[in-house]
Amino acid sequence: MFTFAQLSSFVAVAEELHFGRAAERLRMTQPPLSRHIQQLERELRTRLLDRGSRTVRLTPAGSAFLRDARNLLHEAENAALSIRRVTSGESGVVRIGFTATSAYEVLGGLLETARERLPHVDVVLRELVTRDQLEQLSAGALDLGLIRPPVSRPELRVRPLVTEPLLAALPREHPLVRSEGSTVHLRDFDGVDVVMYSPTEARYFHELLVSTFRDAEVVPRYRQYVSQIHTMLALVQVGLGVALVPAAAARLRLEGVVFRPVALPDPNPVELQLAWRDSNDNPALDAFLSLV
Repeated sequence: MFTFAQLSSFVAVAEELHFGRAAERLRMTQPPLSRHIQQLERELRTRLLDRGSRTVRLTPAGSAFLRDARNLLHEAENAALSIRRVTSGESGVVRIGFTATSAYEVLGGLLETARERLPHVDVVLRELVTRDQLEQLSAGALDLGLIRPPVSRPELRVRPLVTEPLLAALPREHPLVRSEGSTVHLRDFDGVDVVMYSPTEARYFHELLVSTFRDAEVVPRYRQYVSQIHTMLALVQVGLGVALVPAAAARLRLEGVVFRPVALPDPNPVELQLAWRDSNDNPALDAFLSLV
């Protein structure tokens, strides 16, 4: 079978139509260049070049084979480049899990940065609650998760990503809607109808609000328990109650829902973290983490 060295020699001679110039281009002497051509012709059992005392011409077979030889060399170069990219993390696939609220603001910035800096890395997205992300990270079905704390799995590594405040989401005609930009206080929620997070499907936010109200000695009336932010805002919209939501949720801009800042002991109590399996050897994951 012919070699890539033989193909490179043939392409150089076919394009230069001169053995001396082809040898200079390949940084080699003419004798081994001539041997490469002869070996290639023996392998193909046909003459590719007509050699005169001063001229070199392609035979019809040589003209036809030149196109294929160029394609083979191009594919070989692409294959080598792809392997180098995969090894360095510049190519490959990263499977990312994310919570619904992280998609409102954080996820878009990560993807935009990845498109700019790692254009050959494919990102596969899966919307999952934190509990399911942790299961899939441990099982190797996900490379990276955008999760809510806490994480108690020793096989996973965690890195803080962002924190953000809570906002009060209020029906437009609610008494707590005061002047533009006015601050709502925790005591304002005492005895007020509140749309609350599910203790199972939205455990992180449920426990955050329960502890926040308990520490402030505030007792709201929980009207409904839901797991998704957009559902919570829809219930606020129809006047079922008020809600406390992460600041990123204000991007949803539902008609009839007003957002107001809330005075809290911790001004940015909502945490989002990155999590990945410590033993994950995906080079593209390492490259992606370096961007964050």
